[in-house]
Amino acid sequence: MLLFMPALRNGAGFSEYLFSANNGLPPRESHYSAISRSAPAVVNIYSVSIENDTGLFRNRARERASLGSGVIMTESGYLLTCNHVVADADSIFVAVQDGRVLEAQIVGTDALTDLAVLKVDADNLHVIPQTDESNLHVGDVVMAIGNPFDLGQTITNGIVSRAGRNGLSNYVDFIQTDAVLNQGNSGGALVDSNGTLVGITNANFQVRDSRNGVRNVDGINFAVPYELAKRVMADIIQNGKVIRGQLGFVGQENRGAPGITVTAVATDSPAERAGLRKNDVLLAIDGIQLKSASKTLDMIAETVPGTTLELNISRDGENIMLSAEVAELGAAP
Repeated sequence: MLLFMPALRNGAGFSEYLFSANNGLPPRESHYSAISRSAPAVVNIYSVSIENDTGLFRNRARERASLGSGVIMTESGYLLTCNHVVADADSIFVAVQDGRVLEAQIVGTDALTDLAVLKVDADNLHVIPQTDESNLHVGDVVMAIGNPFDLGQTITNGIVSRAGRNGLSNYVDFIQTDAVLNQGNSGGALVDSNGTLVGITNANFQVRDSRNGVRNVDGINFAVPYELAKRVMADIIQNGKVIRGQLGFVGQENRGAPGITVTAVATDSPAERAGLRKNDVLLAIDGIQLKSASKTLDMIAETVPGTTLELNISRDGENIMLSAEVAELGAAP
């Protein structure tokens, strides 16, 4: 026995030999290092609003508290969370993972992406790891970090089911994942297997049942893509809001042919005033050839309002040049 078990010759006990760490098992798979890098940057958010509780025999103020999560984005104290977490809040408190509770101020919000930027005055904040481009792919492992049901920081994991789009005209095409999100996760971090931020968790998919009640659908959860969230945050910090350009038309790709076919033009929009019509084929904008409807809308959304764009269109086989002035999305005409 000593011949075949050299450790016993060195004085190790039989049970110690059998149950030692070097028993041939492969190393345990773990995301501990990734979570250690990212989790300290995810905070709990508590928003408090005062509502007037009116009734036949009473009229008094009532305090309402909302729960959510947030992500520390900069050393200077800027945080990202969801707009619905802090909407109509009179006071906002941020619980940092080191035990501090800080009061936060709303810098600005963006209803279209349901994002809000908060600011806290504090030092030694743990900033979430970030990269210029997440290059997220379907099948990538991701983890959702947040504070569901105020149970304390919790991590769930899954994969990317849909990568989403990063353009500024994107209001609905978010990251889809089966990493579980519950009430309180909104505004938290979606990170990859390295602990790098890839999205801001938003909501789970809900449907109405036969009794017209709302129920969650397991395995379908959403997050705002990181690049889009970062762009929204930068615009809010700089301008107090997100400024998007628009011409007032929608279109679709032409399979096997260049350009975008215009499917609708809004009344009294810049596109209509420029002479764009339904069924026109938009070939190029300012000399840039068009192939994707979504990328075309992104290009327009990221153009400064007031800029004049040259539209190259095809109508009934004839090439026509139109000039259209970009308007601000949501601004009064």
